[in-house]
Amino acid sequence: MQIKSVNFVVITVIALLVGISGACSVDSAYTDTAKAAGSVPSLTGNAEMDAALKMIERAPDSSTGYTQLAIIHIKEARRTGDFGLNTKAETAVNRALEISPQDGPSRKVSASLLLTFHRFAEALERGKQLQQEFPNDSFVYGILTDANFELGNYDEAITAAQQMVDIKPNSTSYARVAQVRSLAGDHQGSVDMYKLAARTTDPKDTEGQSWCLVKLGDEYYKHGKFVEAEKVYDEALSILPDFYMALAAKGKIRAAQNDFDGAEQFLTTLLARVPNVDSTILLGDIYTKKGETEKAKAQYDLAEVMESKIGPNNDQKRLALMWADQNIRLTDALEIAQREQAAVKDIYTEDALAWSLYKNDRLKEAKESITRAMRLKGVDARILYHAGMIEKDLGNRSEAAKLLTDALKLNPAFDLIQSEMAKRALNELKG
Repeated sequence: MQIKSVNFVVITVIALLVGISGACSVDSAYTDTAKAAGSVPSLTGNAEMDAALKMIERAPDSSTGYTQLAIIHIKEARRTGDFGLNTKAETAVNRALEISPQDGPSRKVSASLLLTFHRFAEALERGKQLQQEFPNDSFVYGILTDANFELGNYDEAITAAQQMVDIKPNSTSYARVAQVRSLAGDHQGSVDMYKLAARTTDPKDTEGQSWCLVKLGDEYYKHGKFVEAEKVYDEALSILPDFYMALAAKGKIRAAQNDFDGAEQFLTTLLARVPNVDSTILLGDIYTKKGETEKAKAQYDLAEVMESKIGPNNDQKRLALMWADQNIRLTDALEIAQREQAAVKDIYTEDALAWSLYKNDRLKEAKESITRAMRLKGVDARILYHAGMIEKDLGNRSEAAKLLTDALKLNPAFDLIQSEMAKRALNELKG
């Protein structure tokens, strides 16, 4: 994985695509009323939202106001973690496209929302169509990069990221290259670029700055550097207090350092504001470690409810992993993983499939899938652990011991429960 040396910055997928900063408080019921006789809802008292509503009121037959309204909802969704706001954004941009089906900005925002809703193949197709019309638009190459990454088309993603940087070497294009370096196993290069990202983000974009720092912390966490990770997570919270991604990260890093009470505090604060499957499962794991089995089960059950509400059209591999980890509903876990892998071929989906196959005693297929999951240099500890367990049950003791050792060396707390399982398995192999 090679890409030219450039300066980088990271924001979220939608922030990168839309290319805007700041946040607003949104509580709008515009979608029904705005369609009726050109009317718009009452003003909200929020300057940014009201500006978009006034734009619609002045020009109800123009797509511009509705596209801006969609962007505002997207911004708030990425700031708060309220996924439902993306549905409002979709409604707004669909109205813009009803008015002007060929409007370029509306179509770009619509394509970016396909990524948000995990409709990656559709996003890629839209991106290719937009590329034909706007061959020098870095925004379009951002769509192509993200869609290809999510689909596991890594060579195509790298090419698109390079084109994006060449066209417009700014914060949005730098983000993709940081991801490339991480997946390529260039940890220090990724760290350097995430640091630069935080420094070069617009100071007014507190969400963007905080997001960059969380991603920097995640890169540290991936490599077991918990002190460094927590430092930048704290910095993210100092810039944007109660930022949902930073709260989730703080819970994760506190748990990794066995501060379960501190982790519980951050996670319960987060979950009181916004549902988050990973944090809900982690909280369940914390209760498991503390011996509070009923509270743990309640969190695991809640995670299932969350995923059922999201539905099969979105990424459910985390649910498959949870069931496989707990040795329950293994047939269902495999069904989910197979469905996901049929549509998405990235390394994490391959890993979920491999683990589900392994837990269903289909070792040969599990080995094939985990091999695909390990095709990049930037493999994380969870994937190494899964590979080690598969090799162990295949009877390849030396290879299993090496993989489990590598997993624990890379990140000794990659998972609150499974890292302990890795240590036990390694001790068995050495015994």
